[in-house]
Amino acid sequence: MGLSLLFGSSIARAETKPAKVLFGSEELPSVQTANPYGFYTKGCIAGAVAMPIDGPTWQAMRLERNRRWGHPELISLVQDLSKEAAAKDGWPGLLVGDISQPRGGPMLSGHASHQVGLDADIWLTPMPNRRLTYQERTQKSAISVLKKNTLKVDKSIWTQAHANLIMRAASYPNVERLFVHPGIKKELCDNWKGDRSNLNKVRPYYGHHYHFHIRLKCPAGSVGCKSQARVPNDDSCGAPLAWWFESARWAPPKPAKPGKKPRKRIEKTLADLPQACTTVLNANGPNSEADVTLGKMVYSDVKLNYSGRPNFRTLTNIPIPVAK
Repeated sequence: MGLSLLFGSSIARAETKPAKVLFGSEELPSVQTANPYGFYTKGCIAGAVAMPIDGPTWQAMRLERNRRWGHPELISLVQDLSKEAAAKDGWPGLLVGDISQPRGGPMLSGHASHQVGLDADIWLTPMPNRRLTYQERTQKSAISVLKKNTLKVDKSIWTQAHANLIMRAASYPNVERLFVHPGIKKELCDNWKGDRSNLNKVRPYYGHHYHFHIRLKCPAGSVGCKSQARVPNDDSCGAPLAWWFESARWAPPKPAKPGKKPRKRIEKTLADLPQACTTVLNANGPNSEADVTLGKMVYSDVKLNYSGRPNFRTLTNIPIPVAK
């Protein structure tokens, strides 16, 4: 068999295989200049860096997913947010949820977005004063801030520190949007007494009552990154917010007609993504995760050994020092 025929057939198989399988199997990022390609829900990222598992004011959750990767600008912002919120806002530290896969792209499960390394989930549960074990990071659930069976925040859970954290995150110039539950947006609209100039960045959306979602703008100079439409200039606390509290928005979906077959889900393939994502997928990776981690894992005993998924030594429960 000729080489051209051999390589051609392998490329054809890759182009028809679900993109989530191709990108979900990558354990390390590409060694390239950092650049997001495509849109938040349809793209990939070159040259991603890892969020350290632990820092003085953050802990990464769901380590088994290997989704601590993002554009350096995003990873740096999350670290800065954790330090400033701990020092100024009464929030002891961040529990960091999903960011992106090592090379971005569609995920094997969960999110439709988080594909270009510019999205990060931050739990609305404060970081404890000790390091969580690996098992806790896998099994622990974030706490909803809503009153049960309502669209309102639960004042026995919600605190001023929650509001401070969200509004600080919105204050960064390179943040495009923050997604929160409509009930959280209403609480901020009704009761936030500080600077309201960034309240328009806080956007209501389904879910997001146990975490909020940071989305960055396309970084300056990035090539092939598709921006989202700009948010309105007003605080979006009027009619657009009221729309979310109409009962029809929360009505359960109508049951399918008897005998009607469910619509077959069409999976994105590599051919559906920006052409640059093929190069990202095929690029060389670093020698180790440590080479592409933004900052040091100061407090963690974790040793990552990727052979499909990470293996961990025991994480001891020791106090975490207060950030200065």
